[in-house]
Amino acid sequence: MSKTKAIVAGLLAGFVAGIVITAAMLVLATLGVATPLVIIGDRLSVFISPGPFLSLMGKVGGYNHLKQLGVGSTIGGQLLVASIAGAIFGLFARNPRGVPAVWTISIFVILPIVAFAIALWPVLGASYIGLPINVARLVTLVGFALCVFLFERTLVAGFQFLATQKTGRHEYEFSPAIGRRAFVLSAIGVAVAGGGFALARKLFRVATFSYDGTQYKGPIVQPITPNELFYCVTKNVVDPKVTADLWHLELNGLVQNRATWRMQDLLGLPAHEQQTTLMCISNGLDAGLISNAIWKGIPLRDLLERAAPLSNAARVRFHGVDNYTDTIPLEKAMEPNTLLAYNMNGVRLPHRHGYPLRAIVPGYFGEKHVKWLTRIELTDASAKGFYEAQGWGPDFIVPTRSRIDVPDNWSSFSLGKVTAPVEVKGIAYGGDRGISRVELSFDNGESWSDAEIYYAGGDLAWSLWKAQWTPTKAGDYMLVVRATDGEGDVQEWEEDRGPFSGTAGLHNISVHVTA
Repeated sequence: MSKTKAIVAGLLAGFVAGIVITAAMLVLATLGVATPLVIIGDRLSVFISPGPFLSLMGKVGGYNHLKQLGVGSTIGGQLLVASIAGAIFGLFARNPRGVPAVWTISIFVILPIVAFAIALWPVLGASYIGLPINVARLVTLVGFALCVFLFERTLVAGFQFLATQKTGRHEYEFSPAIGRRAFVLSAIGVAVAGGGFALARKLFRVATFSYDGTQYKGPIVQPITPNELFYCVTKNVVDPKVTADLWHLELNGLVQNRATWRMQDLLGLPAHEQQTTLMCISNGLDAGLISNAIWKGIPLRDLLERAAPLSNAARVRFHGVDNYTDTIPLEKAMEPNTLLAYNMNGVRLPHRHGYPLRAIVPGYFGEKHVKWLTRIELTDASAKGFYEAQGWGPDFIVPTRSRIDVPDNWSSFSLGKVTAPVEVKGIAYGGDRGISRVELSFDNGESWSDAEIYYAGGDLAWSLWKAQWTPTKAGDYMLVVRATDGEGDVQEWEEDRGPFSGTAGLHNISVHVTA
């Protein structure tokens, strides 16, 4: 067979094999098995520092679009690599002896598995049905092995289907029916692609795109956020839906007594209930990535005391079944209000909020409240989590924050139509320090007056405040709010706070009053 014809045959066979491997990965993804389609992004993201990461998100239109672009690029890249691999295979398979099966297995199965294991080892433990990390890692590798084996078999069979060996000659050549054979192989590829497209649509419907980035702000804000409105941020394309019977909680690392807990074991321990507010580290002064709930669970220290930390244990690293990790100081983990929560607002944790178990770490940004918890590991002081490794921090303690929810920014009022004072409302949050005072300014901070705190959530939660304002003349007004936490520190701009340790400052809105 001529070199050109062999390359073309291999290219087509490789492309069809690429469609087959992609469809196989989509099948596994719908079954909750991690595949390159959904975990490559996790592996790559730690190499992108927060600045470029946020810039990239801005250019593509947000985190959801970035995730969609990532999955689409992975699929496209996979098809491209498969086609190139097919062309290379065709080039070598054109010689009289062809390519021995042992070589195709080695190159297209064993080598990709080894490369996959080495390159993606830190994220192979992801499981979207709640398998323990070590089991999930094995399942991921087996799933990938099946996919690349399908690729190799499809590539070889497709190429052999397109090429035949002439009688009396030891060389491959296209048969007279090559056009029909190419059409048949292409039709098979189209059929598989159609099934893959249907699987991709199914995966899209269960993906996080519909709720990732949910914000809670404005006139709807209540003291306790309804579960379905609680803010949500997730790194995942598909969030876990854990099967409790497959799940367990491991406690290991720098401890004397390692332990494994099933859900029924945890439910048998003394429980604690508390109100705690969570806020994302990327929450802007006017944004709604903050919510408040009543959590019920077990104090983490109850498990840590049984485990008996070693003297060199300095941090606790939480592992989620989705391969997300984060760390907190051991001293914070031993505080009585650091919880392993299994209930949220009186019901079991919703799947998107971490069922069956999540960490609640009062006073720290939301990334520390790891969801779908499956392992607690005691480590030394050098340990880092998912976003820490990316470059967020180093300060993860929530600064005192407040926000004006009512009226909206750039609202307009008429003096002649205002028959009652304008109600101004909002929230204030002091981490685990509580809120002791809220003040409002109607002249861009020149003077301040107290607002009424009509709901005090306690030291670990937000407070809701309100005030009545009667403008005396027409004009543009700048309304500013500031809070004082329970330790007496007044909310302010912090010059020395790093750009990736959470925004600090004062929220303001503009209001226009006409005569």
